[in-house]
Amino acid sequence: MDECNHIALSSQLIDEFLSYRHQFNTSKVLCMSAPATAPRAITHRTRGTTHGPITRLMSPGDLGQVLKPFIFLDLVHFQPGAAQQGFGMHPHSGIATVTFLSEGDVRYEDSTGQAGLLPAGGVEWMRAGNGVWHTGAPVGDTAGRGFQLWVALPAALENAPAHSQYLAPELVPQVGPVRVLLGEYGAVHSPVAAPEGMTYLAVQLAQGERWTYTPPPGHTVAWAAVATGALTAGEPIAAGELVAFEPTHQSIDFVATQATRFVLGSAVPHPHELVMGTYSVHTSQAALRQGTTEIRRIAGQLRQAGRLG
Repeated sequence: MDECNHIALSSQLIDEFLSYRHQFNTSKVLCMSAPATAPRAITHRTRGTTHGPITRLMSPGDLGQVLKPFIFLDLVHFQPGAAQQGFGMHPHSGIATVTFLSEGDVRYEDSTGQAGLLPAGGVEWMRAGNGVWHTGAPVGDTAGRGFQLWVALPAALENAPAHSQYLAPELVPQVGPVRVLLGEYGAVHSPVAAPEGMTYLAVQLAQGERWTYTPPPGHTVAWAAVATGALTAGEPIAAGELVAFEPTHQSIDFVATQATRFVLGSAVPHPHELVMGTYSVHTSQAALRQGTTEIRRIAGQLRQAGRLG
């Protein structure tokens, strides 16, 4: 081999070696890069049980144990003119109820003296505390659809005086597709005087729209329930389903596969056992007895006033 050919061959070998080394290093970098974060896992899924216009998705004896302070969730679908569409006068203690209907209006009355009409998109917050009686029913000829949630109150509030708030739709803060029913979302706070450490949102997404929820610090409890439409959050979530997510601080990515309305809750875990009465949930038997005594006292007043049979 002459000298010129030898030099050319050596140059070719060097170029091939450098090209191989570049490909090896690039492949090595790709192999060593961090894998994509897996979606936050869904640990529980339910369609609940349906009786008339109400589907009970969660109660204190089942998923409420997993998702406390969120302990009870009803998906309601009222039909105009149908029988048994309302709630008769009934008591609570130790909890707060949150009612939100995206469709339809509801009349309300409670033993704190509040009464009126809650339009679609408004929020009812009823902190039962030491004891309260209330009632509600759909009005008008429009179908009603939405959710009623119970939250377990902290020990400092479970026997506090009853307190109610009713927010007109225009008073419920909105950020993009999100309405802030309780707690905070980003820099926006609900005007409802709920305990610290819990957030409850109503979300409406168009088909194909994506939305990511990043929980506030300490909110390892998280769940979502779909009223209409369908979502994916790592796995499909259909209308009428409630899903609970694994207890971590990880964000949750949602994609609407149809036009969708859903609610989402996140919270710092409730540190107490759930001590249950008929309509009440407390942190101890002593607190439950105190609430039961107050409920009986109010019942006597309501009967005397002709408001309770």
